[in-house]
Amino acid sequence: MKWKKLTIETTTQAVDFISGLLAELGIEGIEVEDNVPLSEEDKEKMFIDILPELPEDDGTARVNCYLELDQDLEDTAARIQAGLEEFRTFVDVGTGHISFGETEDKDWMNNWKEFFKPFRVDDSIVIKPTWEKLENSCPDDLIVEIDPGTAFGTGAHETTKLCIGNLKKYLKEGDALLDVGCGSGILSIIGMKLGAGCAVGTDIDANAVETAKENAQINHLHLHTSKMETECPSGTVEFLTGNVIGDNTFAKQVGENCYQVVVANILADVIIPLSATVKKHMAEGAYFISSGIIDMKADEVKEALNANGFEIVEEARMKDWVSFVAKIKE
Repeated sequence: MKWKKLTIETTTQAVDFISGLLAELGIEGIEVEDNVPLSEEDKEKMFIDILPELPEDDGTARVNCYLELDQDLEDTAARIQAGLEEFRTFVDVGTGHISFGETEDKDWMNNWKEFFKPFRVDDSIVIKPTWEKLENSCPDDLIVEIDPGTAFGTGAHETTKLCIGNLKKYLKEGDALLDVGCGSGILSIIGMKLGAGCAVGTDIDANAVETAKENAQINHLHLHTSKMETECPSGTVEFLTGNVIGDNTFAKQVGENCYQVVVANILADVIIPLSATVKKHMAEGAYFISSGIIDMKADEVKEALNANGFEIVEEARMKDWVSFVAKIKE
């Protein structure tokens, strides 16, 4: 379906007034383009290491709205223009120039799927999207079916590949695995297929946790749905919503001193505080695998691990990304 696009050139001061005017005209969904610097709260919500670089804020803004093709564009524009002239008596509305365009309503939530095809992580692990057919696999391949939905974790990113390589190297048969920031659940699922005795994945995003549960069932894993007590039941995988860093009650629910491997494929700015609390979940001799670390933040993570009583036993790199494997210093 195609839509008419109407754009108003204005100022950041006038955006709220224009938003109210459009709502009165029955136009509810708008898009605002400006160069207003991100607040600290906004930065925390973005969960990214490298923030977007914005041009200098010059006070200008563009307000976009979308109208159905049968709507009278000229009449709507005339009403908006009249409202802008009224606003000029008490706020700077800028040029107030109105322009028109056309856009197509695409299924952005699902169109990416056409680019996600089965691929081989290494010589023995194959990632297969749930909607794709698998061809040319080997009898001994470990096949993982994934539908990440809106969660992170297709297995294609370098950070995930680093974690998978380290899981293959350090996870032993029967080990209990804790996956912090589980996303789609891919690392927990691979851990179970590599022989983990049980796995628990946690994420602060409830939608990611639901996606992880669905992926576990797709891969024919036994999903434990009862409330966690002290450790994960043998032969099961569980996914829980919560923050192991800032919520002590939740951290206790996840389990203490019971995991032989903890993996965290998140971000450097999350791994740094996690390194101060993760030890309480680790059994004697356990490994802490961390990834999602952009190379420019690697030294900060390394310093945090050392300061919090860890010994780094391996450092791996892939393109711009770094992964550390650490053990608690004896």
